[in-house]
Amino acid sequence: MKAADFADVAAQLVAAVPDGLPAGTTPPAGVGLAVHAPGVDIRAAAGHRGIDGDGSGRLPLTVDTHHDIASVTKIICTTTALLRLVSEELVDLDDEVRRYLPGFIGGDKSTVTVRQLLLHRAGLWEWQPLYAAVGEPGDALELVQRLPLRYRADAARHYSDLGFMLLGEIVSLATGQSLQDACATLVTEPLGLRSTGFAHPAPGDVATSSYGDQAEMAMVDTGIPYPVARTGTGRPLAGPNRSSDFTRWRLSPITGEVNDGNAFHALGGVSGHAGLFSTLDDLITFADALANYESHDALWRPEVAREFFTAGPDVGQALGFRRYQLALGGERIDILGHPGFVGCAVGFAPGRGIALALASNRLLTPGIPVPTERLWQHALAAAAVELDGRTT
Repeated sequence: MKAADFADVAAQLVAAVPDGLPAGTTPPAGVGLAVHAPGVDIRAAAGHRGIDGDGSGRLPLTVDTHHDIASVTKIICTTTALLRLVSEELVDLDDEVRRYLPGFIGGDKSTVTVRQLLLHRAGLWEWQPLYAAVGEPGDALELVQRLPLRYRADAARHYSDLGFMLLGEIVSLATGQSLQDACATLVTEPLGLRSTGFAHPAPGDVATSSYGDQAEMAMVDTGIPYPVARTGTGRPLAGPNRSSDFTRWRLSPITGEVNDGNAFHALGGVSGHAGLFSTLDDLITFADALANYESHDALWRPEVAREFFTAGPDVGQALGFRRYQLALGGERIDILGHPGFVGCAVGFAPGRGIALALASNRLLTPGIPVPTERLWQHALAAAAVELDGRTT
């Protein structure tokens, strides 16, 4: 597969819906794909990043477009910052969270560890509309600490934005810096990620991430996929009864602002779970550094990196990183990475020098968006075709 073939894959993803998705599903506005490995360096893009100012035409999405990477923030900033802090023995994976956040106590919370937060096994609520209950970023983080657990700690994996909000605060406290500065010091600057930063994209073309806050409004009203926490009397613990109770919704296209409601409305665009903007080139640069982690022993200890990459007790989950597999040359190799709600994903094969990235604005579509995971699986499949026989 050559660059032209990769461009064909991107074009197919913006033109047609993958099989097996619900009626009413429509393709993403734009898609960018990239793969980097020994002897391979391909980037391609198709579709559009948004509508121009007077609404008369579409602006093309290119390989240089900046994207809201949403939950990919969890690994590029928070997990990698902790990889460095654990390597420097400033944080221990088995430290109890309350060592850093004294307000995180009560019931099973008192025994929850940093490791359990990274594995999504701390028992926290998956999500809450914190922005409807607080005014300042510090208030939101205090509320997360006070909320009771939804599940028994360490009983099972329950993916949680709230857990990574707490991990971001641990990074900040362990370094004595704001999370934004800590991420720059520990990750983006040493790795040369010049187009990656919190809250607002670097200068350049920016993908419109959605038509507004409609997805968050639907979550508040339906409790799908995650319910709003409530007291025994039915009153909400951390948000409104209905979306109409919140008056600061964005009802026009979101460009250059963080899409995630908690990151934007409650946390000033900077959080351990979401908030970064990046480009396809920076995503590949990050993934390449982790794929060749042993060459970066000035940043982290390779044995600590291997501990972060090792499969945890739950399928598809390591310490902060999601785990996938890629079929190459008759074997299945591990890919570590993470997807994001807006439509981006990044992955790497530790020790194999393979880096992969997806950058899309899947929410900018008239119908039901294609899930990021489905787009990511197409990206992995396209990469496998290119890499098969070259890296084995």
